Amino acid sequence: GKEVVIANAIIAILTIGGQQLFSFFTFSCPCNVGQNLIYGLAFLGVPALILLVVGYALNNQTWRLVTGQKYPLEEETRPNRLLQCELICFVLCSITGRALVAPITWLAVTLLNGSYYVCAMSEYVSVHYYGANPNVTASERRKILAAFPCSQLVPPELTRARDEVILLLRYQSQVAGWLLIAMVVITVFLSYCLASCFSPLSYLHFRYWSSYVHNEQELFDEATDQHSRLYAMQHIRKFFGFVPGSENVKEIRIPSLREWQAISGLAFLKRVDEEHYDYSLLHDWALKESVNGKYLKTDEDP
Repeated sequence: GKEVVIANAIIAILTIGGQQLFSFFTFSCPCNVGQNLIYGLAFLGVPALILLVVGYALNNQTWRLVTGQKYPLEEETRPNRLLQCELICFVLCSITGRALVAPITWLAVTLLNGSYYVCAMSEYVSVHYYGANPNVTASERRKILAAFPCSQLVPPELTRARDEVILLLRYQSQVAGWLLIAMVVITVFLSYCLASCFSPLSYLHFRYWSSYVHNEQELFDEATDQHSRLYAMQHIRKFFGFVPGSENVKEIRIPSLREWQAISGLAFLKRVDEEHYDYSLLHDWALKESVNGKYLKTDEDP
């Protein structure tokens, strides 16, 4: 839908801006044999991997998939297992597609820029050097090549050879970047075509379904906020003796030291029976303790 397209566009734009800033402030090729490849590939791959993990982590479907598999597949019938596996595969593909937006954008932009690729691959180029000594050894040649990304380290007689190597590597990097973009565009287009062909819904029915799911989620979030607020309000009323925002509060409850200690500290989600949980220490206290303690009239002089 439109929201997905807009979200992906924003992610791509932010990734492009981040890549440019990242390159400007942090990237500095070491121009040394053996280090160029590691340094260049690290700047190419590590940020892309981090963006991929972040893309998975920020997708709500990931956590629905992780927490939604409550019952093992062995307890289900074979048709249900197949349907469940198909659903899991579909959701994984959807999650992966969204998570790959930022990493692929990073790789495409860095390849089109060419700086990382030039740094990583400079010492492995096989060319003739103008004005260089033809009797240099292979290790000396690699050392000369490794210094090419740093113009200040290249002797004047090798300037022409350096320019040729840099142009060649930038050509390779940019071609790889455009090929990556073309592959992604074709893959996305074919995926949408296949999804539409195998969908049991018509075009208008699919639009209605998308609208229903969107509205259901919004209404569910509103109901969740209101329900949890009302539920928490009962526990707050029991602890303090009044509800926040109430007018004409006649009396307030003074919690004891033991009660303050009972609701303070750290706690995990606590299971109390087969179907219910305690969500907090205050929740646990409110369900266990009876209403008693010291009360103070608000119209009395303290």
